[in-house]
Parts: sequence; structure tokens; C-alpha cells
Amino acid sequence: MPLRILLLFLLGISLGLSADLAAEARAAMHKATAFYRAQVATEGGYHFYYAADLSYGRSESAEGPTQITVQRQGTPLVGMAYLRAWEATGDRYYLTAARDAALALVAGQLCSGGWHYIIEFDPAKRGRYAYRRNSSSGDSARRAFNVTTLDDNVTQAAVRLMMRVDRELGFENAPIHEAVEYALGKLIEAQYPNGAWPQRFREPPNPDDFPVKRASYPGTWPWKWPGAGYQQHYTFNDNTIPDLIDMFLEAARIYDEPRYLAAAERGGGFILLAQMPDLQPAWAQQYDREMHPAWARVFEPPAVTGGESQAVLRILLTLYRETGDRKYLEPVPRALAYLENSILPPSSSEVYRRASRDGGPVLARFYELRTNRPLYVTKGTQIRVKGRGGYRPDGYQLSYSDDSVITHYSVLVSGRGLPRLRSDYERIASADPATIRRPARLHGLSPWQQEESPPADEAAVRRLAASLDARGAWLESGYIGKADRIVSVFAARDMVVKVGEKILPLRENESVEVFDGKLPPRENIIRSSTFARNLEVLSRYLEQRP
Repeated sequence: MPLRILLLFLLGISLGLSADLAAEARAAMHKATAFYRAQVATEGGYHFYYAADLSYGRSESAEGPTQITVQRQGTPLVGMAYLRAWEATGDRYYLTAARDAALALVAGQLCSGGWHYIIEFDPAKRGRYAYRRNSSSGDSARRAFNVTTLDDNVTQAAVRLMMRVDRELGFENAPIHEAVEYALGKLIEAQYPNGAWPQRFREPPNPDDFPVKRASYPGTWPWKWPGAGYQQHYTFNDNTIPDLIDMFLEAARIYDEPRYLAAAERGGGFILLAQMPDLQPAWAQQYDREMHPAWARVFEPPAVTGGESQAVLRILLTLYRETGDRKYLEPVPRALAYLENSILPPSSSEVYRRASRDGGPVLARFYELRTNRPLYVTKGTQIRVKGRGGYRPDGYQLSYSDDSVITHYSVLVSGRGLPRLRSDYERIASADPATIRRPARLHGLSPWQQEESPPADEAAVRRLAASLDARGAWLESGYIGKADRIVSVFAARDMVVKVGEKILPLRENESVEVFDGKLPPRENIIRSSTFARNLEVLSRYLEQRP
């Protein structure tokens, strides 16, 4: 057979196999989505994970068949995976699924404008929350929970999903469109005069109580946690402000609304004000109204942070790419040099090994003000009792030593992203602003982070299609967890537990928990994050095909 004919023959086989695999990918996407929509969803929304038989679902704060979560691994993540499938296939079935997720969020919007971690659908319990769609009024409604949370990308992710769905529906779905406008308006009202936002809010701040100042070091600060409230602090913790700024940048794109761009730029102005003076020209997790780094929780001291400061640098680059204003680049070289010079020397401690697992350099989450010494928080026993909250009888003290430190919160963080930050800065700073604008359509919960996409090769597609069960579920081994926990104890040192007449060891860093009822056996579980990730991989495969 002539070589040309052989090559054409092989090409035909390849194209045929590719077409077959694309059809297999589409079939797997539809089967998985049909299962998730019809059998897993509650009013269009989702938990983090479910028992394999769907008898129980739960998230970090929500559980059971009448609740869903607004936290990132739940409803927002699944809804965005549906949108990605819609973009990849043009099949309105996925857009309808995304619409249902957005309408679930509409049902949980608070009168304060945003969302709490959970949405309750039980009619007998909805009155506990000041939902805009509740018909109740009077004293009970005024006493209802009405605190918008910006922590953990809750409200920001909800608004992002709803904005994107609103656009794809041509801005014609009135409940979604109106809820987005209301949320964005309330978030603008909640913005402080200096451009910052708090971690949570119920009503707009009084501007007179929050004078505009530049960040500075306090004369003194308490070495021990004072126990004071922190929810009105200007908050970078958990990337609250970067997520808000980028949410408003995307809103300005989608709605062509100058107010939204102005809100994002006011947030950028706060970042410029919040950069600490030399010799620590980075940022704190949170600031009080005097613009001093301040305590939040017992393990979040006043300090310059090596963690959230990297996110601040990333959002500054994003602001420049969106606006072309070089003022957003001015703080970057000093902050980058400071972080690079603050990389910690290698250590044999367990906390250092965990932070360096990705092979990158390690930074302290907290650097002491002025001295730049890394600060650690010692481990302590944690006791939680149902209905009584938590209690810490020991530990949770600031320390200069990385021995015996808390493990439930990262006191050391990876610096793997620093080289990329530097290269991105150098590339962006020297480029024509018109050439560095982001794509017209943004993806993900935090596009400013430029998260790496999962692979979408043929082997992955075959594996995902083959691993669906008969219903259309991706199962994985694990514990669903259990409701009705009565008490838990985290051991900061070796302890013993007595169960009946048995004495059992409780090793350092282990926990013991007591629940009502019988302990469920180990089982297969269904994770919303796995469903969303797999659906996106299949979508990306279809998008990348010629």
C-alpha cells in the first residue's frame, strides 16, 4: 500500500476513534448530570458529600435532606461545572441544571444581601433566617439570622455563579437577575470608606466610625489573644477581599456597569493603603479601624502574613490587567522582595514537612511585627460539647518555636507560587496593557488565582466514562461522617480514654468523638467536588478537540 494511502487510512481510523471517544464523553457527562440533578440535588443545590445510597448528605455546616451549602465545594462548584458543560456542548440541559443551582441560591439570599454557609428549605425552619423570600414579618422576622458572610468565598462564589447564569439566560430570568443586582448593591453599601470589606456584615457601616488611614505598626500589641470580636476588621483572611474585588471586576464585564468597576477599584485602593511600611512591606490578615494589624481568632495574631500576602499580589496583577493603571504594580516589587527574603530555612519539624510537600520554599503564615520572626501557635486540647460550643483548656499560645504547633490551621505556608508571581509581574509590567487582558469568559470560583486545570487527555476521558456506576455516580471509598456528635476531644499530647472497662491510648494529634446512635460502617461516598472536577475534565476534552 502506498505510504500516502496508508497515512490517510490511519488518519481515518484516528478520526473515527476520536469521534467515538467524544461521543463517549458526551454520554458520560449526560448520565452523570442526570443522576446528580434528579437524585442528588435538593431544590437544585448540593452538599459536599453523600452516602452512596443517598440516605444522608452533609457539608461543613449543613446536613440532611432539607439543607444545602453555599460553601465552595458544594452548590457553587457544581453549578459552575454545569456551566462549563453548557459551554462545551451547547446542550441547554446543562444550562437548565446551572439555572436550578442559581435558583436554589436565590431561595437562600438574606435580606442583608448575601448568603450564610447553609440554606434551609424546611418550611418550619426557614423562619430562623431572614431570607428575602420568606413571607413572615414582625418581631420574629427581625430576630432572624441576617448575617452575610464573605468568609470562605461564600457570598462571592454565589454571586459569581448567578451572574454567569444570568448572562447565559440573556438576563431574562427575573428572580436570578434581581437577586444579583440586590447582592451587588448591598456589597457596595457594605464597603468601608477606605475600600475594604469585613468578614461578615448585617448592615452597612457608619462611615464616621471608620476613618481612612494608611497601615502602620501599633505602638504595642497583646501577646495573648484578647478574645475581642473581629468581624468588623478589614479582612484579607481566606482571600476575602481579593475574591470580592475580582467578583466586581467580573460583574463590570457582564453588566457593563461603571459602579461595579468603581467598587473593585476602591478595593484596590485599600490594598495600596494596607501595605505595611518597611521593613515588612506586605500585608496583614486583618486590620482594625486604626489600620493596625489586629487579632482575629486565638490562632490568628497581629502579624504580617506570608500566606494572604501572595494572594494580594496576585489580585494586584489582576487589577492592572483589567484597568491598565500602573499604580497597582507599584507595591509589587517591594512586597515580592520581602517575601523572597523571608523564606524559612529547612527544618526537620513536622509542620515544616507538611508545608514543603509540594517541593517549594516555605513561608511563615505569621511574621512578628517589626522583628519579622516567624510566629507559631502551640497545640492545645480542644473539647467540643453539643450545645455548649468549644473549650480549650491548654495550649494556643504564641511561640517562636515550630515544635508542638497546631495542625488544624496552617502556621507555615507554601511559597511555591513566588517564582511564578515574579515572572508574571515582569512579563505583565513590560507588556502592552492591551495584550494582557483576561479572556472574555472567566472560569472557576476564583479566576484571579489562575488555578491549573486538570488534564483532559484521552486516557482520562476513558477512565472517567468507565468508572461511572449504573446510576451515573462516581463513587469513592471513605466515611460520610456522622451527625449528632455529642462531644469531641483533640489530644495535644498523649492521653488515655476509658470505654467501659477498657483503657485505650489516645495519641498526640488524634481525636476521640462520641455520637448518638450506631457507628456506620466504612462505605463508598459521593463527593460534589469529584463530580464537578470530572465533569470539567470531560468538558475540557470536548473544548480542546479540533
